[in-house]
Amino acid sequence: MDEHRGGAFGLELRHLRCLVAIVDAGSFTDAALDLGLSQAAVSRNLLALERVLGVRLLHRTSRTVAPTTAGVQVLARARVLLAGVDELVGEAATGHTRLRVGHAWSAFGRRTTEFQRVWRDRQPGVELRLIRHNTPTAGLAEGLCDLAVVRAPVDLDRWSHALVGHEPRYVALAADDPWARRRGVRLAEIAARTLVVDRRTGTTSPDLWPEDSRPAVEYTHDIDDWLAAIASGSRVGVTPQSTSAQYRRDGIVYRPLRDAAPVPVHLIWRRHDPHPATHAAVALAMELYRGDGGTRDGVRPRRP
Repeated sequence: MDEHRGGAFGLELRHLRCLVAIVDAGSFTDAALDLGLSQAAVSRNLLALERVLGVRLLHRTSRTVAPTTAGVQVLARARVLLAGVDELVGEAATGHTRLRVGHAWSAFGRRTTEFQRVWRDRQPGVELRLIRHNTPTAGLAEGLCDLAVVRAPVDLDRWSHALVGHEPRYVALAADDPWARRRGVRLAEIAARTLVVDRRTGTTSPDLWPEDSRPAVEYTHDIDDWLAAIASGSRVGVTPQSTSAQYRRDGIVYRPLRDAAPVPVHLIWRRHDPHPATHAAVALAMELYRGDGGTRDGVRPRRP
């Protein structure tokens, strides 16, 4: 197939850059100056692009250039493509100067702000970004982050990982629920209620109760659905302490679940080619969890 009539086979980024530069600058001469090319090179690139696409892109006179109807459409797509390429190049160039930490519901709970501030002071050359993604690995398997906070059960054999702390469990209730006036709730009491559970990333399952005394379960898809179901007043949720700190909502209260095992908090990352700042992030998370004994309300961490 002739490369000039083979669809995108002959299309190059320099062709698109020249088209955009000509339209933005208003002339071939000014586009050449902006791109650091000769005027002849700019003209060749535009002609090559028109041959590849099989359409005329610009109306040209001795004084002006203007896109044709086809040119307007190609120009819009060219801008999107070039912006995407520039973003890709920027991400690759700054990969080690930006640490992306994924989480499904909450990052480090009430420790999140302190983590961000201490990180900024200790690692001024590495920008920290927190990314919420409601999948079991909080975006790590999807390539959206370098490091992920996970509380729900996950296959740790696939990832490098560190246990950074434990969090006690809380019961989430509607503010007008009779239990909202209490200082705590027992695990067995919940068996009489309907429990809302996030099937994908939740830390609670019916297995937390004996087989013969489990609550009715209703599944939701994310934190917003979970909170909305609880706010309705007919359902309750069980969640780590971090949720109660990061998702304070009108109509929702949290009370300690007194007799349930705490939730382990892991950081996970790729075994191969980890981000250079990974171990600094793990060390800081461990430091913050140790700073208050790893939990609140007098519940001490247990070994998994």
